Amino acid sequence: MHIALRSLGASVAATVVTVALTSCGDDGSGGGSGERASGEGFPVTIESALGTAEIPDTPERVVTLGQGSAETSIALGNVPVGVEEYEWGSDETGYLPWIHEAVTEEEEELPEQFRGGEDIDFEAIIELEPDVILAPWSGITQEDYDILEDIAPTVAYPDLPWSTDWDQQIELIGQALGQPDEAAGLIEDIESTLAETAEDNPQFEDVTFSYIYTDGPGTLGVFLPDEQRVAMVRGMGLTVDPVVEEFPETEGTDSALIGLENADQLSDSDLVFTFYSDEADREEIQGQELYGAIPAVENDAVVSSEDNAFVTASSLINPLTVPWVTERYVPMIDEALENAEG
Repeated sequence: MHIALRSLGASVAATVVTVALTSCGDDGSGGGSGERASGEGFPVTIESALGTAEIPDTPERVVTLGQGSAETSIALGNVPVGVEEYEWGSDETGYLPWIHEAVTEEEEELPEQFRGGEDIDFEAIIELEPDVILAPWSGITQEDYDILEDIAPTVAYPDLPWSTDWDQQIELIGQALGQPDEAAGLIEDIESTLAETAEDNPQFEDVTFSYIYTDGPGTLGVFLPDEQRVAMVRGMGLTVDPVVEEFPETEGTDSALIGLENADQLSDSDLVFTFYSDEADREEIQGQELYGAIPAVENDAVVSSEDNAFVTASSLINPLTVPWVTERYVPMIDEALENAEG
């Protein structure tokens, strides 16, 4: 019988989780959480804004919520048993393509996918019998956390939802899995991949850009320099338009909503990076007079995509997305540069 945990009060939900966990304990058939030898460096304690995760032994069965954690766990050699589904960026396989590629190349079993977001399928997570739940870059609430923590030690975000720095996320996951040195190596690999892309593409040097978005007609937002999708482009050797530094952050967004009436402030951006949901969305947005008058837009010096998978991957810095994105980004940027110079 399906248990609608989200509709229950926190205390009742916790009781249901406890009963469910008791009923689905290890039956000796393998693949469960059974007895495991304590790994080096364990137990591990990780504090977060929502509570403290006490991880007693090296986790074998990992479940991830939010974004980016699955990729880091896979890169560390532990394919999660379950991941939050993300249909918007998935391909015909039903998985994010860089995850599907990495797991199948290693001939590992693909993770189970379950409903996440604002309606987490807690029952599905219980059935996965996780040893640890990784959610350092997510939007889980305190109520969610309290339920998850009753299922398995849960690593949430250190400060605010969806605000953990990409390298901090990798460090936290490395700590949770008992692989801090390997996690540090992943961070170095990412930085090296971006630096090598910049070195291999000297045409990107001194090219200024702004990374913009809209939230309906008449709106205009600009992602700030440390936002992940901007940091990825910046790491490839391009330079954030200095005007972006002057925009005040819209609280908790790593961006500034400046309004379409201020579009002329982006006049010195050689290139504009953005994304559209489809071609019709592109035409509608670019058809706005003030938007279309941005020099980079007017010159078609725009780096953009309607491919949901690419849009998703290019907004996440992690061990699987960076190599997947950079090889696709370079020809897109070169085309926009040709238009800018044309």
